[in-house]
Amino acid sequence: MAHPVTARRDPLARRLARGRRLARLALGWEALWPRLWPALGVIGLFLVAALAGLFMAVPPWLHLLLLLGFALALGLALWRGLRGLAWPGDAAAERRIEAASGLRHRPLSTLRDHATTEDPATLALWRAHQARALAGLSRLRIGAPRPNLAARDRRALRGGLLVGLCAALAMAGGESGERLRRALWPSLMAAPAGVAALRLEAWITPPGYTGAAPVFLGLEGGSLTVPQGSTLQLALSGGQGGAPELRVDARAIPFRTLDAGSHALEMPLEQGARLALWREGRELAAWTVSVQADAPPTAAFAEAPGPAARGLALRLPWRAEDDWGVGAARAELRLAARPEAPPLVLELPLSGGNPRQPRGVAQPDLSAHPWAGLPVRARIVARDGAGQEGTSEEAGLTLPERSFNHPVARALVELRKALSADPGGREAARLGLDRLAAAPEAFEHDIATFLALRVARHRLQRDRRPEGVEEAQALMWQTAVALEEGRTDRTARALAAAREALREALAEAERTPPDAAARAELERRVQELREAVQRHLEALAERLRQENAEAMPFDPSQRLMDQRELDRRTQEMQDAAREGRTDRLEQELAELERMLDALQEGRVAARPEGGNARRQQQQQQRGQQQMGAVQDMVQRQGEMLDRSHQRGEAQPPNAGGQRQAPQSRQQAQAQAQAQGEAGQQARRDASQQRALRRALGELMQQFGDLTGEIPEALGRADQAMRQAQEALGQGGDAAPHQQQAIRELQEGGRQMAQSMQRQFGQGQGEGEGQGEGQAMPGQEQGSGQGQDRMTGQNQGRDPLGRPTRDAPGANDQGSDTQVPQEAEMLRSRRILEELRRRGAERERPASELDYIDRLLKSF
Repeated sequence: MAHPVTARRDPLARRLARGRRLARLALGWEALWPRLWPALGVIGLFLVAALAGLFMAVPPWLHLLLLLGFALALGLALWRGLRGLAWPGDAAAERRIEAASGLRHRPLSTLRDHATTEDPATLALWRAHQARALAGLSRLRIGAPRPNLAARDRRALRGGLLVGLCAALAMAGGESGERLRRALWPSLMAAPAGVAALRLEAWITPPGYTGAAPVFLGLEGGSLTVPQGSTLQLALSGGQGGAPELRVDARAIPFRTLDAGSHALEMPLEQGARLALWREGRELAAWTVSVQADAPPTAAFAEAPGPAARGLALRLPWRAEDDWGVGAARAELRLAARPEAPPLVLELPLSGGNPRQPRGVAQPDLSAHPWAGLPVRARIVARDGAGQEGTSEEAGLTLPERSFNHPVARALVELRKALSADPGGREAARLGLDRLAAAPEAFEHDIATFLALRVARHRLQRDRRPEGVEEAQALMWQTAVALEEGRTDRTARALAAAREALREALAEAERTPPDAAARAELERRVQELREAVQRHLEALAERLRQENAEAMPFDPSQRLMDQRELDRRTQEMQDAAREGRTDRLEQELAELERMLDALQEGRVAARPEGGNARRQQQQQQRGQQQMGAVQDMVQRQGEMLDRSHQRGEAQPPNAGGQRQAPQSRQQAQAQAQAQGEAGQQARRDASQQRALRRALGELMQQFGDLTGEIPEALGRADQAMRQAQEALGQGGDAAPHQQQAIRELQEGGRQMAQSMQRQFGQGQGEGEGQGEGQAMPGQEQGSGQGQDRMTGQNQGRDPLGRPTRDAPGANDQGSDTQVPQEAEMLRSRRILEELRRRGAERERPASELDYIDRLLKSF
């Protein structure tokens, strides 16, 4: 049977061997750590100095001396600390285990000892002693190392060093690695005196159409995403060394040298890459740039296009969307019968700068276009700032057309439409014109009509140019309109155009110093106006003779008296133009316009009606004119509101104190000029707001004299205009007050219409009464005599009493507001097309292109 001591020896031996190893490690750490602390203190001091930037602030020779001093100090500390260091043996490890486990009489030594005698009694006693020693070794402990560093560092310098190291780390921040690298690798070349510190400015400018702010880059690097087409700009100045370079992935791009110590680089970013700035073989900074591709815009019809609910306009509801903003939008109409023909392009206005989700409803009047009445295919095309285009699905519709009552006019329009569908059908159109010219009784043997038919016929026969068909179509349209409207309406439009031309010449003469050419131009315009007045008076006299042939005799003396007075006025205007007195000329023009308006009213009042009915009609007409003046005020106030929004959007983006990219002197001058122009425009708007408020006061007084009551909304509109005027004068934001004025003016117009309904009601016919529920003056009526009388009175006016473009005179009588005529709209359209053409010529000077862009924004 085995002895119990021998049976337990192997597990105990293994446990003792593991305990000895751990004890030797603990004893070694207790001996090594106090010896290493001086060397660690030297390393800690070096880290504090490096992170605090000490080595970057000293010259290279001192940098090298400091590194040498720290290296010598570290070597000395290590030599002194590790000198005489011996690794502990098993005996020392057993003494530590016995001391940590609380064993007495050194029991571990007992296990290794053996008896020196072979006496059985002695051996039995020795084995009993070993058994008792093993019984006390059930739990052996090693104990934690106790280097007792506090005994060597009695002043606790290690705590101060730890605090300093933490403070240096916080101060270095993201530049910790760069400062350590520069502390360990000093520059061997001494910087000459006067060399400035290294300065890097880096930013990425997104494309202008995005409207995004520049993205500034720091030395700490990082990752970012920018729009495609952005421009990277780097400016490096100061420091010591040669020209830097930018490494884009594996490609190196050198900088452009500006002067002895400045370098710059500018490059477009078309794809993502890693950008690294290198100088003297070292990487100063690196950025990872991802490029976001610009998606093309999308366009669609918000609703199905078709004719407008009222009038001859075409209704095109549209919407578009782009990630950075839609730069332009247009509608393209293609003739269904000739899809290969060039499309009819209609520019769609956009609100604001580059809206990301613009939408609107275009209502162009294409009733005079050669395609009117023909099926077309329409689509919306949106273009973003990068030139990408997106199109909508095509929608089919028929263009609205004007209806004609005159048989010859209807035939001409049908021939015109046939040529639009088939320009090669010249022979059929020529034969149709021959048939019309062969029956002169159908157009009252009018020589002008006959000549127009023959000219159109010979143009189709002999002029083989593609433009010849368009010119013949234009002549057919003019002849059809002349036959439908009559001579009076034609002369009225010509008179309105002559008046507007004279006003434009007056405005030009006031803007420029008077000279012989300006006076000659004014005199020519006055002569044209005089001839237009003469032709219109002759047409009025002819119509009056026809209207009064059966009702009452026509008194030519009254017409001659008006004509003599008008001749006298035009002669005075010619004299004023010849002498260059523009103020006198403007006075005479205003008086002449008043006389023409009075003559037009007298012609309406001279119709064979009862005295009371005529007075009531005159009062209704004045009320309608006043309501039309309110609508004109709404339009003028809306134009000023648009300009207020434009000035608000044109404010410099650095108003909030954000960092901006450096601007050139030309850019600063352009910005200062734009701000000056905005201030001048605000002052002009303040003056216009004051004039509009005075006109509103006069209108309120006139309407009160007419109906005996003044709408409350007009009073609130006057108060809002006063606040807007004060805000414009002080350079503040007048948009909220202008919006309030528009709302109150619209409400005032509704209140005026209700007051007119209560005051006058519907015109009474025989056997008819009037009461509530009947239409207001100027609105559509039901059947009956009331309808006929109101239709006769308000012919050529819209529901609010404003003259339409086809009305004789086509101006707001009794006010200083003129409704734009077809000639003015055509002229404005031509000016807009010319501005767009010049703006597309990018080789023009930058200042001229900027001026054209500002003009286009005003449209």
